[in-house]
Formats: sequence, structure tokens, C-alpha cells
Amino acid sequence: MKILVAGSTGNTGQRLVHELKERGHDPVAMVRDNSDTSGLPEGVEQRIDDLADLSDSVVDGCEVVIFAAGSGGDTSAEMTDKIDRDGAKALIDQSVAKGVRRFVMLSSIGAGDPDPDSDLAHYLQAKHEADEHLMKTDLEYAILRPVALTDDGPTGEIRLGDNVDPKGEAARGDVAKVLADAAESPDWVGKVLAMETIS
Repeated sequence: MKILVAGSTGNTGQRLVHELKERGHDPVAMVRDNSDTSGLPEGVEQRIDDLADLSDSVVDGCEVVIFAAGSGGDTSAEMTDKIDRDGAKALIDQSVAKGVRRFVMLSSIGAGDPDPDSDLAHYLQAKHEADEHLMKTDLEYAILRPVALTDDGPTGEIRLGDNVDPKGEAARGDVAKVLADAAESPDWVGKVLAMETIS
């Protein structure tokens, strides 16, 4: 499948692009004009675009879109809204308009019911609004809400669902594999699942 990855040069996105390629898919890396693309697999198609100002052709020809982008923990509330809320919504809307079949969202634990007293309240609210926007479309959707991310590789030891420890950790390597699963498997359609690494 041709699968667009938004956030392809991030810590999780790079792992995801490699994972998709290893599984025999045709990943398309959405990159900003000044992005460091040295961590992407050789020969992977790149489309220059920006979630803060999305073009109307970035999803063309793709069956699946995976949103693995993020504004980052130290950015302003304005940038969080631009990327994590408005950028995600714009990519969702374009996916609907261009006939994309499935949209996989990398969200966050707590986005289902954001705690206004949390240090991450604004970020979680932005993620919440993007998730809700996706669920109201006719796209096949899957939403993954991992706990705090680490830069560890895949362990294969994960827990999904309601029994996840919200104060646990999730290895980015495991997150990348689960996102790839969500892009492929019919079992993921319509699912919103929390995730942690348990090893």
C-alpha cells in the first residue's frame, strides 16, 4: 500500500517509515522544506509540505494516511493548535476529499477526556479535538493513545486497552509497529486504544 506518514522525520515517524518499508509497503514521507531527512530509508518518496500550511495534493494516490506528527513539548500553545489540532484536521479533511481509505492517528493518553489541571492540558485538548474530528468522518479510522514515550526500540511486550497504566511508558519502537499494524489490519478499524510497553 502507498501510505503517507506525517511527522516522518520525528523520532517515532522515522521508525514507522522503516517499519512500513520492511513490511513491503510504499511509504511516502511528508517532510518540511528544511527537515533533516538523513534518517529516512534510501529511496523513499518524499513530499515537501507543512501541516501549518497544507497543500491540496499531499495525500494524492495514498490509500492510508498516518498522522505521527507533533508540535513538540516545548512549543507555544499557538503552535500546538496549528499542528496538533488544525494541521491534523486539515490532513483529515484532505484525506476525505481525496478518497483515502484509512486514517491512523497517533494521539496521547488523556486525550479522550483532557484534564484541565494537567500540565499538558492544552496539548491534550488539541489532540482531543483532532481525534473527535476524525471519528466524525466516514474514513476507516484507528486512534492510538500511548502513555509517555521513550526512545527505546521495539520490545514486542505491549498492553493495549483499558488496563494501561496512565503513568507508564511506551517505547517508540513498539509504537511504530502498532501504528503499522493499525494501517494494515481490519481489526483496528474504528478502534481507539491506549498503549504501554510492559517489559
